[in-house]
Amino acid sequence: MATLRRLIIPFRSSLLQRTSYSHYGCKEGFLGGGYHRCSSIASSEPKVLKFEDEEKLLGNAKDSLSVEEISKIREEYNAAKEKFLKIPDALKQMPKMNPKGIYVNKNVRLDSIQVYGFDYDYTLAHYSSNLQCLIYELAKHHLVNEFKYPDTCLEFKYDPTFPIRGLYYDKSKGCLMKLDFFGSIELDGCYYGRRKLSREEIDEMYGTRHIGRDQARELVCLMDFFCFSEACLIADIVQHFVDAKLEFDARYVYEDVNRAIQFVHNSGLVHRGILADPPRYLVKNDQLLRFLRMLKDKGKKLFLLTNSPFYFVDGGMRFMLQDSLGQQDSWKELFDVVIAKANKPEFYKSDHPFRCYDVEKDTLAFTKVDAFLPGKIYYHGCLKAFLQITKWKGPEVIYFGDHLFSDLRGPSKAGWRTAAIIHELKSEIMIQNDNSYRFEQAKFHIMQELLGRLHATATSSMTSEAYKSLLRELNDERQKTRYKMKGMFNKSFGATFLTDTGQESAFAYHIHQYADIYTSKPENFLYYPPEAWLHVPYDIKIMPHHLKVSSNLFRT
Repeated sequence: MATLRRLIIPFRSSLLQRTSYSHYGCKEGFLGGGYHRCSSIASSEPKVLKFEDEEKLLGNAKDSLSVEEISKIREEYNAAKEKFLKIPDALKQMPKMNPKGIYVNKNVRLDSIQVYGFDYDYTLAHYSSNLQCLIYELAKHHLVNEFKYPDTCLEFKYDPTFPIRGLYYDKSKGCLMKLDFFGSIELDGCYYGRRKLSREEIDEMYGTRHIGRDQARELVCLMDFFCFSEACLIADIVQHFVDAKLEFDARYVYEDVNRAIQFVHNSGLVHRGILADPPRYLVKNDQLLRFLRMLKDKGKKLFLLTNSPFYFVDGGMRFMLQDSLGQQDSWKELFDVVIAKANKPEFYKSDHPFRCYDVEKDTLAFTKVDAFLPGKIYYHGCLKAFLQITKWKGPEVIYFGDHLFSDLRGPSKAGWRTAAIIHELKSEIMIQNDNSYRFEQAKFHIMQELLGRLHATATSSMTSEAYKSLLRELNDERQKTRYKMKGMFNKSFGATFLTDTGQESAFAYHIHQYADIYTSKPENFLYYPPEAWLHVPYDIKIMPHHLKVSSNLFRT
C-alpha cells in the first residue's frame, strides 16, 4: 500500500492543484477535457481527500483518458483501412534487396583471404527439385523392404510444398515444428503428422510456447540437404499411423527414417541415381567456372572438402562444367587440394590420418601423407593434419558450405572465416522485394502498433463494447495479414528465415551464429571485387538481408 501511495501521490498533487470541492458539491477543475468555474460563494479552501477518494478520482481520470484513446485508435484504424485499398507510392519507391547479394554478419576483408575452401553438395553443385523426390522414394522403399513398414507406405508421394529447411522434430511427442529466434514454437507452424496443431493443443502438449532446456534435448534439427525429404517422410509416416489408429513411438519413427536416409546416402543409391540421369538432377553452371578461375587468376589457393565419394563428385563436376571446360582441361586443376569422404563434422575434431586415393584402382594407399601433391585425391583426414600440411592460418581461410552444423560450426570454432550457401535466400528475397509482400508487412506493423496501444489502455474500458469491437477487428485484420505473408513463402511453415510475425526464425539464429557471411550461390562473389571489404550494415536488425517496412508509409 505504501508503494501504491508513492506512485499515486505525485499525480494526486498535480491533480489537486487544479481541483477543489465547494460546500455545495460543485467541482472546479479538469472535467471532460474542459474547465468549469463554480459559483462565487464556493469556498476557497481545499477539502482534504481520503485515499479512497483519491483512488476513485484517479480511476475516473484514467477511464476518461482510456475512452479518448480508444476513440483515437479507432479513427486511426479507419483512416488506415482507406489507405489499404492501394499500395502507397512511397512503398513502391523503397530500395530492393539484392537476391544475388552477399550479406554480412561479421566484417570480412576479402583482400586478407588467401585460401578458399568449398563443400560440394548444394555448394558447388546445384540440384533441381527432382533430387528431393528421388531421396524420398529411395528412403520410403528402404523402410518398407528392410524395416518392414506397412506396404501402404509405398503410396506416399513427396510433397515439395510442405517442408522448409531448419524445422525441428520432437522425438518424444512426434511434432514437427518451426521455432523462432528465441526458441519459441511458431503458432501456425507446429504439425502432428500433416495436421496443424491449434494454439490450445500446443499449450496442452507443451504447457508453453517456449521450449525449455529439458524439452530441447528431445528436439532434432533438420538442416542438411536431405532435410526436405526427411521432414516430409517423417510427417507422412506419423499421419499414416494416426489414421490407421496404430500405436507407435515417435522416437522410433525418427530413428528409422533417419537410418533410411543415411543408408540411401552412404550406400551410394542416391549418388548412382543422380549420375544415371544428370540432366534430371544437376544444373549446369558456367558461372561457377568463371568464379573459380577468377580466384586462381588472383593467386588464391583453392581446396575442395566434401563428405561425398570422389566418383560422385567427379561425375557431377564433369557434367556441370562440360560446356565451359576445354576438352583437355580437368576440373581438378582448379583446386590445390581435393579431399573426399572427409566425414564432417568429425573431420574438425578427430585425429584421423589422410589416405591417398588411387582413382584407377579405387583403393587407398598405406603410405603416410605429409604433403598434398597436385592432381592427387585424398580421403578422410582431419583439420589438425590439414593445417600442419598446408601451413594455412585460420583467418586467411574462408570455407563455403550449406550445412550450418556439419560444414560451418567446426571451421568457425577453428578460426576460419565462414560463408553459408543458402539457395532459398534468392527466392525469399525476391518475395520480400515484391510490393504485395511489403504492402502486407506494412499493414501488419500498423495492426501491431495499434494493438499495442489498445492493450495499454487496459482498465475498466476492457469491458466496453467499443474496446471489444476494436480489439476483435484489429486481431482479425492482423491474422489475415499474417496468413497472406506466410502463404507467399510456404503454405505450411512460411519463410525459412522469418516467422509469420516478421521476426527471425531459429534457422536465422544459427546462420547469425556460424556464418560470417551468407549468400545464395558461391558465384555471387563475381559481382564483388576480390579486394572488397564486406561490412555489417550500420542499421542491421538481426539478419542484414531483411528490410523492415515502416507503418508510417500509410500515414504520409
